Amino acid sequence: MAVANGHHEPTIEELEKELPVVLDGQIPLGDLLSRVVQAIYAELSELVETLPNMSDSARKRTLADWVVKTKKQVVKLYAITKWARDAETVQKCMNITAFLMNQNQQFEDVMGGLTYAKESLDPARLRNHDLLTSLDVLTTGTYQRLPSAIKKSIIPIAPLTDTEIVKTLIDMENAIRYRLRMTEIIPVEMFQHHIANGRVHFTVPKLFETAICLRGAEKNDGWFFVSVKFLITVGGDLTGVQEFPSEPTGILRRHIADEADLRMACYLPLPDNSESAPNPEDPPRPQLPEGAVDAPLVRLFNFLQMMSMSYQLEILCYQAQRMRSLGWADFLKVEMRDGRKTLAVSYWMRPQQPTVPGLPPNRVKLPLHGGTLTISIVEDTDKKAARPPMARMLAELQRRSKLGDMRPTDEVESLQFDVKWEPMKGVLAANIDADEAIAAVQELVVDSDNIDFESMLRKVIEVHTQAILRFYQVQLQRGPIRVFSPEGKVVLVSERSYHSLRVHLCADEVAIVSIDTRTGRLNLRDTGDLAAAGRGPRFSAISDTLNEAPNMLFDALIRLRYNTITDIVEQKANYLGFQVFRHRNFAKEELQKLGPAARGTMYIQLANFPTHYLVLVLTDEEFRYALISTKMLSDTMFGNMIMEDIGWLNVRRIRGSGGTGMDDIVVSSSSLVAQMGQKRKRDDLSPELTRSEDSFNLETQVLRELYAYCCARVAYTGVERQFKLRGIPYTHVNPTIALPQTSDLGHIQSSLARSVPALCVQSSDILSGAPAAEAAMPNIRVIPLNWWSDKKAQVVTCVKLKYVQQPVGKRAAAGASSKNIIRPSKRIIYDAAEAVVSFLSEEVDTCVDEFLEEWARVSKMVVIAREVARMAKEKKWRDVRLLSFDLQTVEFAYASDYTVLITCTDQLSPTGGSFELRFSRCTPSPTLLQPSSLAPPQLPFPIHQLQINPHEQAEPYLRHVLRHGPLASSLDRLVELLRNTLPIAVELESMRASSNNTKQSPGRGRGRSHTVVNAGVAEPWVTTRVEGLGWWRVLYGDLRHALDFRLMTGKQIAILDASYSLFGSSTRTSSSSSSSSSEFLSLPPIPDFKTLVIDAIRCVRMKDKHARVACIDVGVVCDSAVVGVMASALHERVLKKLREVLSR
Repeated sequence: MAVANGHHEPTIEELEKELPVVLDGQIPLGDLLSRVVQAIYAELSELVETLPNMSDSARKRTLADWVVKTKKQVVKLYAITKWARDAETVQKCMNITAFLMNQNQQFEDVMGGLTYAKESLDPARLRNHDLLTSLDVLTTGTYQRLPSAIKKSIIPIAPLTDTEIVKTLIDMENAIRYRLRMTEIIPVEMFQHHIANGRVHFTVPKLFETAICLRGAEKNDGWFFVSVKFLITVGGDLTGVQEFPSEPTGILRRHIADEADLRMACYLPLPDNSESAPNPEDPPRPQLPEGAVDAPLVRLFNFLQMMSMSYQLEILCYQAQRMRSLGWADFLKVEMRDGRKTLAVSYWMRPQQPTVPGLPPNRVKLPLHGGTLTISIVEDTDKKAARPPMARMLAELQRRSKLGDMRPTDEVESLQFDVKWEPMKGVLAANIDADEAIAAVQELVVDSDNIDFESMLRKVIEVHTQAILRFYQVQLQRGPIRVFSPEGKVVLVSERSYHSLRVHLCADEVAIVSIDTRTGRLNLRDTGDLAAAGRGPRFSAISDTLNEAPNMLFDALIRLRYNTITDIVEQKANYLGFQVFRHRNFAKEELQKLGPAARGTMYIQLANFPTHYLVLVLTDEEFRYALISTKMLSDTMFGNMIMEDIGWLNVRRIRGSGGTGMDDIVVSSSSLVAQMGQKRKRDDLSPELTRSEDSFNLETQVLRELYAYCCARVAYTGVERQFKLRGIPYTHVNPTIALPQTSDLGHIQSSLARSVPALCVQSSDILSGAPAAEAAMPNIRVIPLNWWSDKKAQVVTCVKLKYVQQPVGKRAAAGASSKNIIRPSKRIIYDAAEAVVSFLSEEVDTCVDEFLEEWARVSKMVVIAREVARMAKEKKWRDVRLLSFDLQTVEFAYASDYTVLITCTDQLSPTGGSFELRFSRCTPSPTLLQPSSLAPPQLPFPIHQLQINPHEQAEPYLRHVLRHGPLASSLDRLVELLRNTLPIAVELESMRASSNNTKQSPGRGRGRSHTVVNAGVAEPWVTTRVEGLGWWRVLYGDLRHALDFRLMTGKQIAILDASYSLFGSSTRTSSSSSSSSSEFLSLPPIPDFKTLVIDAIRCVRMKDKHARVACIDVGVVCDSAVVGVMASALHERVLKKLREVLSR
């Protein structure tokens, strides 16, 4: 503690304790450190729980993010810790600052106190002494100069009694009544009045009701204003009715009272007051003109009339402003003109269009607003006409009786509301008749009993809207395209002051064109059904475009109409599952092929024919239907397409019951077909088909039938193209008789089948050059199928055979679907009762080739079956019988149990096709086992060996017999050849079987030369083979010696030594010639063959003396009846001879 001059000097520490402590905006560093550490710990605990469930990459990424974030927090905390080192110094500075601020505030409080003391002491000073008043009191004993106001305020006036008050009021009423009846000019409009309570009450209907009173009973005592009530009623929105009370109060009432008193006392002299001197700056008082009488009530009427009408105008202005605040601000302009005597309201305000050079031709300059409604307070210039005759007469009588030759100072002002509506020219590009529209509004008046500006404005807008819509209606009906010209297409509908145009687009689709009352914008909307919910954006976009260029309404509706029609078609096509396109990549020149009337197109791709489309061409009045075939240009960048062929469809003829449906139908010679092919006249059409308003009402069933018809037409075109390429003429016939009514073809039915004719060709044309063409009747019908379904299109060709051949056998029974109907294959159906064969082709483009191929096969089988059935009767071959026939194969027995199965293959090949023969055995019929039968005698061999048909080896040579000459004669030759060669084949088969039954060595096989050593003797192996048609050969031993069996004419058989050729140049008679020939043939002659032949002949004749056997140089010739015995005898001797040669 320091002491200076006897006073205590405080230390620094004591001074610092005096300073105020300021902790505003500061927190302890420890709290901050604790908060950060706890947050880091909490985050680490959370990571411990969540990281094990994460993948390795996610775990690393999460840890890295946490480290970066935590590092930032720690760095910030480190910086704060560094700053905290100076916290004590900063705290001390803040305390000093607070101390200085407190000291400064104390100085300001002292200054304020001093100022207040100065201002409050001035009024407390004493006044100067009133010496004059003191002298008066001393000399007179009373106050001589005391103001009367002090006396009145201190000395109360005696109040009037009730009787005095009533008497005073009665006297005043009498004075008022006298004044009004004798001297005051009362306006005729104020004649309706009554006197009560010492005042007079004037009532002016629809304007005001006022009360005034006289200042006194003297002549120069004027009137003063008491009250006023405006006779008005606010209508419409009553929100602001409290803003305009009928009885004014407050400032407004005071203003009216002052102004009314001033006007009524205009010519009254000022009161005589010597105490107040006149102010030279005041204007001079108006003087009463000479010969004029003051008329204060006239001036009062004029003033209150103006006030009442101005009051009503202000209410209208307020209502207009209220409408702006309720959403009309951008579209309503309110102005007060001529000293607030005129209210001008412009509606349908539009923003200023930017000035853009070179506007498009369809862009018109629209006015900035739709029209203006003006309400003005005007004075009627013709005052006589302003009053009725009786009022004019009463006014004249009053003036003469009260004024005589004098005149009143003021005349009554006949004020009225003048309401004008001025529609702008060219609003929404509609040139309406303004005079007609104004006349339709009738009379616009301001009704004081119902002041409603909104109803007045809506009435004007309603008439304006109706006029614009009527203009649009006429414009649409008289447009360049008479789409909307028929009655009922465009209808102006008015419902509860709402006007709109109902524009019938198509079918049940209607567009509503209306004008928004508030904005004046064109609105285009749908009828509002649920199916049109997705069209909202489209209609909004069209509405926006129309408001920019309203003159394009006709074009917009036309486009909307086409789009709506397109949507309907697309929706129905999608419902049916068709592939539909709105555009295809056609050039402009290609689209012109659809005609100049085309406004839009819809392409429906045929599923079975991808290059063909059903095209719905939208014209102005109806659909036009076309079937086109397309081709894609491969050399173009974007794959452009061209229309190769266009065919127009007549939907009335397609759906009509009497038409055949083909535009290019060819009428045949049949009267029935000709009648069916005639075109229907226009007058014969039903009214439903001729109504233009239903032309775009495309039903789903109609679209399905058109699609099916196009598929049929394409299928027919494919068939016709094949006929044209082959030069085959064809005609169209009635489809009802074109298809046999069979159960197998029952699925090929369609509701449109009667409208699609069948194709008829002549068998002589289509089967020209085909095998067995004579088996078909003259007419062959070709009918495409499945064109109405999703299945692949097919073609059925119906051929009626000239004769009926019943199918037989197991295969025919397996393919039979009903009585007399068999289906031997997927592509053939045979009606045995009608002898009609139906050929089914899977491919339309190759149906003719497939038919010809199947016909070649079927017709040959039919001919073969017929000829086989005929052989047993005509040739008396009892053992020849038909075993199986199913149009695909023919199996028959040609002798006893020996059968052959015949099939055809490759009938359309350049070589003429081929036949396949399959030989087999069947169970022989007991009736056929007679001596005359060709069946060979019973042989001592196993049954399984005899079940082999020996003709099987000759099949490669026998198959060619049927390819030479007519099939019937070729079949006769084949059967005869088989029957004649059967004994040879059977005998040779027995030789081979006998040789195989001998003891064989291991490894022995067929087709090789083997020798078997049996008891020291070499046994030659025997085999047979076919060398040609009717030519068999038996080979012995090592295949060096052989016997030839040849069929000759007359059923003769030659058995020859194979070493000799029947086609040599000369007959060999010497050994030299024999040697050379043997070397050529590579077969040595059989030793002693002639001796062996003679011995064998001798043996045969011993058994049968009548056997026809003849010996020749190189063999023997015998009849087929004894070939078996002869062949067996000669074979035994040749075999014996060869054993002897081998044993040497």
